[in-house]
Amino acid sequence: MSRIFITGSADGLGQMAARRLVDAGHQVVLHARNAARADEALKAVPQAERALAGDLSSLADTIALAEQVNRLGRFDAIIHNAAVGYQEPRRIATVDGLPHVFAVNTLAPYVLTALIERPRRLVYLSSGLHRSGDASLDDLAWERRPWQGTAAYSDSKLHDTLLAFAMARRWPQVLSNALEPGWVATKMGGPDAPDDLAAAPTTQVWLAVSDEPAATVSGAYFYHMKPRETHPAARDVAVQERLIEACAGFSGVRLAD
Repeated sequence: MSRIFITGSADGLGQMAARRLVDAGHQVVLHARNAARADEALKAVPQAERALAGDLSSLADTIALAEQVNRLGRFDAIIHNAAVGYQEPRRIATVDGLPHVFAVNTLAPYVLTALIERPRRLVYLSSGLHRSGDASLDDLAWERRPWQGTAAYSDSKLHDTLLAFAMARRWPQVLSNALEPGWVATKMGGPDAPDDLAAAPTTQVWLAVSDEPAATVSGAYFYHMKPRETHPAARDVAVQERLIEACAGFSGVRLAD
């Protein structure tokens, strides 16, 4: 039995992954952006150990969430599932003055990775759209570029892939991987998404708990449990390190070696 923390597990793919894990006998801690949503999450997955609350668009809340997680002891796996989508029509600033998409999709996984006690496995949800992300990492805060919601989302998913590969390299004792679940009919994906919803949570569950040789690798990228090519820059160590330095600058949180 493994113990897993899943961000953004009040609904969608996060909740689906949680259900599969508890049904298989694993312990799961859920997460939602506020207390009311956390209560709803626990009602939806009553076998879960508990549900934590924290708004990942807020640096203070994200840091506090990491503290909550650490008080529960070490986890076997953390699934960085929480994300906001590509349809924001303008640059929505968070309480910290950052773009909402960047804060939730990029900075929060970085901060949680840096502050939560190292698990045995890290799993980051990316997207096929990461391949069109901007690897220059210029203007991460979208202060000079005209806003494009899809581009901001694509960039953030490239960042998640970069982070997964950086952690595989920096923390060799931790299995760190990324995946794309497919374009599926969730609240984010929309009702017309063409991919198989039932298959969408399979890879993250597999990477979190399976002892199969194919799942106990590090620095890999998957789609439906099969390796898949990434953006060419995703494995560029210099790009990975630039992202980590940028995230440290935005958050004030340093990533330990």
